[in-house]
Amino acid sequence: MKALTFNPKNNLFSISKLPIPAIEGTDVLVKVDACGLNPVDAKISLWKLMVQGMDETWVPGLDVSGHIVKVGNKVKRWKPGDQILCHGDMFRPHGGFSEYTVQDADAIIPHPDVAPEVAAATPCAGWTAWRALNDKLKAGEHRSILITGGSGGVGGFATQIASYFNLEKIIVTCSASNHRYVAGLGATDAVDYKSEDVVARVLEITAQQGVDIGLDTVGPDNDVIVANCLRFEGQMVELVDTVRPLDYRDAFMKGLSFHQFSLGSGHRNGADAKKNLILAGKKFSSLLEQEKIKVPALEVVTLEQTGERLKEILRQRTVGKIVMKV
Repeated sequence: MKALTFNPKNNLFSISKLPIPAIEGTDVLVKVDACGLNPVDAKISLWKLMVQGMDETWVPGLDVSGHIVKVGNKVKRWKPGDQILCHGDMFRPHGGFSEYTVQDADAIIPHPDVAPEVAAATPCAGWTAWRALNDKLKAGEHRSILITGGSGGVGGFATQIASYFNLEKIIVTCSASNHRYVAGLGATDAVDYKSEDVVARVLEITAQQGVDIGLDTVGPDNDVIVANCLRFEGQMVELVDTVRPLDYRDAFMKGLSFHQFSLGSGHRNGADAKKNLILAGKKFSSLLEQEKIKVPALEVVTLEQTGERLKEILRQRTVGKIVMKV
């Protein structure tokens, strides 16, 4: 089979010919129809040391839309021919940038009634956004939110989810060229992080009160910005790094609360964690089927183009979602 492989010795992506992987137990072999590109895939050189046994045959690619062609001897609920969607385990070698992939039968969901490339654009970014806003922040109970990186994958879905929950103020950060784009997703206000003081602007928009909740999808020092924009007893979810309350303005005196979230941790923390991953996927897929949420600015690429596009994601040069279609 043809696959995009990552070589941990030189950090390069290459198109390779590999044997179709074998399966057993609770694994399923899936013929890939499409696979989403995500920052976590692009950043493999940063997390490769956490993986044992990674070599030049490693195939990345977490967000898989495809059809089951074979099931392991312990699989009960799935059969060959079933169309599925999943957010895969980054610590397993046979990912979705390939003609075939191996996935855990207990971590896949029925495919939503949308095109494969649309479905594959959603798990990492969309399910993360849903769990952050719904499970962690209880966004439906609040009136205002700040989302950094509103024109990116997670940020774009989070903006739509905030609009779905009817928040009054949905403030996002993005470059000035993307202001119209995020407004189309439901943002009520867009702040140009390149030319504006984000904290001052958010306080101006909220009559100096700050926002009820915040989501940082960007990383380096944006957690400080989001935390400093929170109102009394505000809450924040950090997706990229570890929260550091001692660096946030008046975190104790304002009674602020902070959440960490990693969608992939659903694979590594037992049955309950995996259940939460599945529930998020099913709920998000339902919203997608109902057209409550859309996949904006979808770009479809070939397997041969995927390596270069991952490099561009690493340089934070993308808007919306990119999907590889076989």
